[in-house]
Amino acid sequence: MLAAGLLILTGQAWAGGLITIIVNDPSNPYWFTEGEVAKATAEKLGYTANVAAHTGDTNTESQLIDTAITNKSVAIILDPANADGSIGAVRKAVSAGVPVFLVNAEINQEGLAKSQLVSNNAQGAAMGALQWVESVGDSGNYVELFGAPSDNNAATRSNGFETVLSQYPDLNKVASEVANWDRSQGYSKMQAMLQSNPDIQGVISGNDEMALGAIAALKEAGKLGSVRVGGFDGSPDAIDAIKSGELAYTVLQPVAVFSEAAVRQADNFIRTGETGAASEKQLFDCIVITADNVDDYIAPFVLAQ
Repeated sequence: MLAAGLLILTGQAWAGGLITIIVNDPSNPYWFTEGEVAKATAEKLGYTANVAAHTGDTNTESQLIDTAITNKSVAIILDPANADGSIGAVRKAVSAGVPVFLVNAEINQEGLAKSQLVSNNAQGAAMGALQWVESVGDSGNYVELFGAPSDNNAATRSNGFETVLSQYPDLNKVASEVANWDRSQGYSKMQAMLQSNPDIQGVISGNDEMALGAIAALKEAGKLGSVRVGGFDGSPDAIDAIKSGELAYTVLQPVAVFSEAAVRQADNFIRTGETGAASEKQLFDCIVITADNVDDYIAPFVLAQ
């Protein structure tokens, strides 16, 4: 009896069926690109595909996994909502015989997902922090905008920043606020930090959306000319902000690259029983974009090499 979604023809296993893609929030251009690239890749390989969003809510994520199972998905591409809280949803899919391939964020358990493909956040954060020092200088007061604590990427990036910035004793972090990867929260948290710390020279941010919110608050306060802001993601809006001189740099995450890779690994697994990758966890290096190389940015989250 043939497995669901497979057709055996002249000794070859040809893939087909539904691939369900679950991202965080497609209103963020990073996650929108993640979903669209995965969907386009799946369709190119002969699958049908749909994209759904959990917006960081593990209950919604669990319901979407249930739907994917009910719809007889042959694979799930998932950007997990929570490093710990998403383990149950992944286990549920695997128990139902649906292989899961994680993108962008990890879960704190190995051996459930067939692949976990993420940016090399530690490498990207270190590169970003070095660029931030070049932009801001090696002395002065600064603040940090921290991503969602439920996402391991937030702590990894913050620790990467700290590893570099702690080497400069005259740099003083006077405040840090959680803004949950969100532009509006970046704006409001920046407003609050400015009230308590009006003499800062820099803002280092865990992603572009929070950085762009901080820029809006700094502009409103008339301080953007004296405060340098760094981001992380490589979003189109961040690129525009670099071109206009409002954002010092962004760290490009190769989301288009690993989203495509996840679907291709799913296809390999469906056809052969192997992902084709050497390990479950796979890191993709980041690139710093500044005014010097911003014109090489050729598409969302892609930099010409």
